[in-house]
Amino acid sequence: MEIDSKHRTKDGSWFAFYLALLLFGKQTLAQTRYSIPEEVQEGTVVGNVAKDLGLDITSLIARRFRVVSGSKDAIFEVNQNNGALYVDKHIDREELCQGSGACLMELKILVETPLEIHYVIVEITDVNDHAPSFPEREQILEIAEQTLPGRRFQLHTARDPDAGINSIRTYTLTSNEHFEVNIRQSDDDKIPFLVLKKSLDREKKNKLALLLTAVDGGKPTKSGTLNVSIIVLDSNDNRPIFSQELYQIEIYENTPFGSSIFQMNATDFDEGTNGAIEYSLGKTLKRKIYEMFELDKLTGEIRIKGVVDYEENEVYKLDVEASDKATPPLTGECRVIIKIIDVNDNPPAIEVTSLTNTVSEDSKPGTVISLISVTDQDSGVNGKIISSITSDVPFELKPSYKENIYSVVTKGVLDREELSHYEITIKATDCGEPPLSTVKTLTILISDVNDNCPHFQHASLEFYLDENNAAGNLIFSVHATDKDFNENAVVSYHIMREGSQNGVMSFLNINSDNGHISALKSFDFETLKTFQFQVVATDSGTPSLSSNVTVNVFILDQNDNAPVILYPVSSNGSAEGVEEIPRNVNAGHLVTKVRAYDADIGYNGWLLFSLQELTDHSLFGLDRYTGQIRTLRSFTETDEAQHKLVILVKDNGNVSLSATATVVVKVVEPKEAFAASDVKSAAMDEEENNVTFYLMITLGSVSTLFLISIIVLIAMQCSKSTDYTSKYLQEPNYDGTLCHSIQYRSGEKRYMLVGPRMSIGSTIAPGSHANTLMLPDRRTAGEPLP
Repeated sequence: MEIDSKHRTKDGSWFAFYLALLLFGKQTLAQTRYSIPEEVQEGTVVGNVAKDLGLDITSLIARRFRVVSGSKDAIFEVNQNNGALYVDKHIDREELCQGSGACLMELKILVETPLEIHYVIVEITDVNDHAPSFPEREQILEIAEQTLPGRRFQLHTARDPDAGINSIRTYTLTSNEHFEVNIRQSDDDKIPFLVLKKSLDREKKNKLALLLTAVDGGKPTKSGTLNVSIIVLDSNDNRPIFSQELYQIEIYENTPFGSSIFQMNATDFDEGTNGAIEYSLGKTLKRKIYEMFELDKLTGEIRIKGVVDYEENEVYKLDVEASDKATPPLTGECRVIIKIIDVNDNPPAIEVTSLTNTVSEDSKPGTVISLISVTDQDSGVNGKIISSITSDVPFELKPSYKENIYSVVTKGVLDREELSHYEITIKATDCGEPPLSTVKTLTILISDVNDNCPHFQHASLEFYLDENNAAGNLIFSVHATDKDFNENAVVSYHIMREGSQNGVMSFLNINSDNGHISALKSFDFETLKTFQFQVVATDSGTPSLSSNVTVNVFILDQNDNAPVILYPVSSNGSAEGVEEIPRNVNAGHLVTKVRAYDADIGYNGWLLFSLQELTDHSLFGLDRYTGQIRTLRSFTETDEAQHKLVILVKDNGNVSLSATATVVVKVVEPKEAFAASDVKSAAMDEEENNVTFYLMITLGSVSTLFLISIIVLIAMQCSKSTDYTSKYLQEPNYDGTLCHSIQYRSGEKRYMLVGPRMSIGSTIAPGSHANTLMLPDRRTAGEPLP
């Protein structure tokens, strides 16, 4: 086995092949050629193709070094360990290649990463493994004794499947005085003829037995024999004659069964039975011819009886004999050459040589995902193929340097989140009339890369939390989605604690898997009314991507503070007081005013006053809103001089809390009242100063807290599109009850957390807490929130 690097100058097709490689070859600079005889043992090494192609032996396995065969049974394979090309199956040249021409096999050697395809030519040389053989063991010839010397009789032609010098070289005939053998060269065949060299005499000898031997040119030679029996008869002196020795006709492939394609015509100048002609096909033709054609022995009509396929055989050669009915008959011969005209009866075939089923979504345009080859068994225009991708996909076909070899490459940006797989439909159409086409679909999966960060539905979230929540319980949760796949879409959560303004973040805990947020302590509305923090969502890709959301938490007030009595307050701290009034006061006289305070807001801090105990219901009345105690009528002589009033102060929470104050009213004569008034006035002034001082401290603290709330809400309003307005209000002219409110706006709704007094037009928002009101928006369009 050796590399044949020389070009065959006698073979024009090889010269054109190499010239095409030099002009158009891109991936293969030169074509490698080997030769090997047929019948070698399986495993025989043809040559080290990897070394001859300049490939690295150590990378053959990684690059999937292999032979790509278009047929089902590959004769040759390569060894990925050493790069050798070896025989994998039995080689029979006569089965692979018919005729005496060079038997060449083109192999496609494929390596990947990067993808390369090399073409290797292996020539199968012939060995003399077949002996010549005749179609029959004996041939009988009937020859009239009047036959003149020089007459020729065609003998059966021997067949030898071997080619070249190993085919039939000559014929020999056993020595005799009447006949000799003559050989006529016809195309690739040597046809033996028995030539009469001396006239026959039937009366002396009516039968001769001869032995014809066919000898091939192999070393050593092989031969086959034919027994020729000659019967000497009285002959008729005219044989049938065809108008010409060679007929050439053309028919289309796929001609229907039974169709008449040619009419033979021979003439015999004899009369009677000696002139009656019968036609027959030569007995030495190939078996395929007898299966394809039939000849009417009386009319000479040649008809189709098999499938005419141009791709199977382009030309058929028929030897036709015309014999008369004389005894012995005379025979005339001619040859009919039938050429098959190709019709477009074979659609193109698409073969996927290499395919990558999965492509990363970040693949650049021009990435090769598959190699395909397109073939058509038809010839000429019928075999010309136009290939294209018919589906609307970001892929295209790129032709190779070799005709009908294409690469499927990406032509656009892939996005798995938009489409996770593609069905690439490749259509191959020939140029015949009518054109035939073939469609093949390739399924390509798009693999995911981490190109999408987690996404929250809103840029900021608002949650409302009741104060006095249970520590450790879930208070709310956040959720983010990721368009990526598998690990790239697994989201974990954590709270951003860097740069926090207060210590609230340390009391929050988040479940990293599901975003559930729990509070590690209970919140107090009177201490903290709102706070803000950020949650970061991070995916599990490499590298990981993240996004964050701002969470605004509003603490909602609960009725957890009972009213506190500010007046009356006795020296021991109990809510008791004594009031003295003259007996001559009129109805409506202000006796005193009960003052109380509730740290809650809204309904929870709205205080109502009521008389729980009273000695005389007709004498005193209590304003339920202001806590003022007034006389209902003038005193009479029968009225008692001292009255005890127990005042109940309660808030308006769902479960109301209350406190009581006791006021003892002493009725005195006018003179005593004036004297007591002076003494009491001094005490009241001091008490008022103390109360005023405490009230100023309380209102200042509350105002400071709500001022901070206003600043936070204004910052929130500036940082997001949602319209929030917050304002802390206080009533400077309180009349016994400290009133305060918080109002804010979300979207088209306005909310207000109010103290004891509300606007008459206010309504409670459905589904809200008891101390949350929804204010009717009387502003015109575009009017800012006050």
